[in-house]
Amino acid sequence: MWFKQLSFFRLDENFLIDSDKLADQLARRPFQRCSGLDWFSEGWVAPASHLDSPLHQARGYQMLTLRREDKVLPAGVIRDHLDSKLAEIEAAELRKVGRKEKLALKEQITDDLLPRAFTRSGRTTAYIDSQRGWLMVDSGTASKAENLVSTLREALPPFPAALPRTTLSPHALMTDWLAAGEAGHGFELDAECELKDSSENGAVVRCTRIDLTADEIRQHIATGKQVTRLGLIWRERIRFVLTDQLQLKRLQFLDVLQEEASQAGDDLASLFEATFLLMAEELGDLVNDLVAALGGLEASQQNGSTPAPAPAAATPDSGSENSIDVPWA
Repeated sequence: MWFKQLSFFRLDENFLIDSDKLADQLARRPFQRCSGLDWFSEGWVAPASHLDSPLHQARGYQMLTLRREDKVLPAGVIRDHLDSKLAEIEAAELRKVGRKEKLALKEQITDDLLPRAFTRSGRTTAYIDSQRGWLMVDSGTASKAENLVSTLREALPPFPAALPRTTLSPHALMTDWLAAGEAGHGFELDAECELKDSSENGAVVRCTRIDLTADEIRQHIATGKQVTRLGLIWRERIRFVLTDQLQLKRLQFLDVLQEEASQAGDDLASLFEATFLLMAEELGDLVNDLVAALGGLEASQQNGSTPAPAPAAATPDSGSENSIDVPWA
């Protein structure tokens, strides 16, 4: 249940989500397995095995899951079959196969192999936090997160969700925090960072399991390097790595949250519900603190639930499984 990565999008304050309509639209596009000559298929599924609806609602949060299945047909397999076919034609007819005929043969071979190809499936889960104005996606890959938003927009147009635009850039804030040797707004430095030289073909320095307040780290910043990834701990509750694309990687919900969720009950349904609500509350507060540290959102994205811009963000104060299916006949 716990998210492992996080990409988040700002929701338009004037857009009201009709939960019943959204649930109906998601149900109209259920996931179906790849068939025939389809290279991929995607559709909505229930967020958990014990749920029946593709939209799960709890205390104003709405969770949904997009499942995608892709055919796995390596180019090398197609090439081997094509080479074999070309050799057969050249031996039987004593002629070279032309480019146009070769392309036609390649297309035919692909169509023959595709229905028997292996499949790879994955799920992308997200939830809508209408109160704070965020769409939270369990993905650290921009293309997957944006694909979910695009597919959600098809189900409930126009669904105005956009990447957050903050006053300060993430790399500027991370560089300031690392240069100061401490973070602020409820965050503290962990033990990992990545720095890059801004010049073309510049050096990249990756540090893991190291004291980020050490002088050698500051020396890299003094030579002009900027921080592109920074390990952080939020209020001793969530550990993660912040990137310069404003994504949270390797989310780890610490013991205090794990224990709090486990006390909700032993059955699957109650544990799922408690974990979801606890995670949604914590991630919502974390994102709000992070946006505040970045000086707040630009004016065009602000609404009533937007955190107030931090007066001095750079100044420190006192955190889906993939599967391979066998070929089908």
